[in-house]
Amino acid sequence: MRRHLLLGALLVGLSPVLPAVLPTAVLGLQVAHAQDLASFEKRTTVKTLGNGLTVIIVERPEAPVFSYFTHVDVGGAQEAMGQTGLAHMFEHMAFKGTDKIGTKNFAVEKGLVDKVEKAYLSYDAERRKPQGSDPKKVESLEKAWRDAIAEASKQVAANEFGEIVDRSGGVGLNAFTNSDETGYFYSMPSNRLELWAYLESERAKRPIMREFYTERDVVNEERRMRTDSRPVGRMLEQLLAAAFTAHPYGRPVVGWPSDLNTWSATDALKFWETYYTPANMAIAIVGDVKASETLPVLEAYFGRLPKGPKPAPLSTVEPKQFAERMVILREVSQPWYAEGYHRPDVFDKDDAVYDAIADLMSTGRTARLYRSLVRDKKLAAAAGGFSGLPGRKYPHLFAFYAMPSQGNTPQQVRSAIHDELERLKNSLVTEEELTMVRARAKMRLLNSLSSNQALAISMATAQQRFGDWREVFRRVERIDKVSKEDIMRVARAVFIESNRTAVWIESTAQGGK
Repeated sequence: MRRHLLLGALLVGLSPVLPAVLPTAVLGLQVAHAQDLASFEKRTTVKTLGNGLTVIIVERPEAPVFSYFTHVDVGGAQEAMGQTGLAHMFEHMAFKGTDKIGTKNFAVEKGLVDKVEKAYLSYDAERRKPQGSDPKKVESLEKAWRDAIAEASKQVAANEFGEIVDRSGGVGLNAFTNSDETGYFYSMPSNRLELWAYLESERAKRPIMREFYTERDVVNEERRMRTDSRPVGRMLEQLLAAAFTAHPYGRPVVGWPSDLNTWSATDALKFWETYYTPANMAIAIVGDVKASETLPVLEAYFGRLPKGPKPAPLSTVEPKQFAERMVILREVSQPWYAEGYHRPDVFDKDDAVYDAIADLMSTGRTARLYRSLVRDKKLAAAAGGFSGLPGRKYPHLFAFYAMPSQGNTPQQVRSAIHDELERLKNSLVTEEELTMVRARAKMRLLNSLSSNQALAISMATAQQRFGDWREVFRRVERIDKVSKEDIMRVARAVFIESNRTAVWIESTAQGGK
């Protein structure tokens, strides 16, 4: 359910492109791009409801279906110390149901859920006494808590929310959390629009802490599987922790183990009350819908959500880094290397330059890192670089990575990456390379427009982050304006030793000590 940027980049690999074809397609792509933007402006309606909720409707009647995306402007970066993983928890609680769905008898269940919480708070207070807890009392309180969980579970109609969606023709029910945001989505037949509005608005009114601690155990297991038991997961976590000394981007979205065993349903509700206000949310609907018919439905159902203030923005700013930081993990594992350089947030005037650099260095078999480290020097099985680690909303990292091929070491691929960065800083990229970067940006845009779900995600996110869904198109326009000199200027300013945090895995299975 959860997306992970670096792991995705590391594990997916490189996608081949067609260099001989792309440059000749640029003119056609430019025309298509202009037509698409003009067309979408005619078919897109944006409205902010009285409670502050922003809704976006895109009319696309190609097939009798629609996709939606609910964007909540809260992620791991908004969590307080001691509560890491709490934003992610709502992804797991997303489709547990409401006071009408997912329960056998809510009046009975509510009393039992309250009993579970009371028992947990008593158990947690005893086990965390600073002067030392009574082991026998802790054991007794834990048993009472777990007995209450078992009793409450008898009132749960498991998976009822998802089954209603399935029976109504819905597909792709899912959610994700990252450092910047939380999202919920699925698709349904167009004649089920009002059912969807009822389901999603009921779910958004107030979460039911149904099976909360059972799901907290699931999150714990997810952490063990994706981070604790995977060397690359531990490497990523160490990279972020070393790179960010003040900003919450240094904390894992899945949460630190001690936090996952501590925060409560009471803590979760306080978090929800702060961040799940309509003013902090946007919903995009894309497909076979008409704005004139859909807006009244949205106002009737989502207008019921209580109005609340938009949360205050983060105030912590990561201080300037003055020296390279390095972390070495020694593991019985495939060796890996990764490094990150601090860069400004997505609102920076040079953001498109970073996108161009990422494409130039990493996209396809013409990418500089692939050609140098993988094809020519045969030092690595995979190599690349990208912005957005771990998010983009605040100043973050531009990361590079490489998986050494058999017989090679992290130090060798590190040196090769730095050679390519020096080349970027000291020689202008070619006109052919820049043309390819621009063409691929247009192709990615056009490909994203083909999917209702992808478009709903992109438009809601852009509307929330930039205040205008058109930013989906403007990113391509900005990449078009990136010059060779821009790339050299940004590379020289950012890819320097004092701004670098590096982490690598030395394989003890291959002679590391």
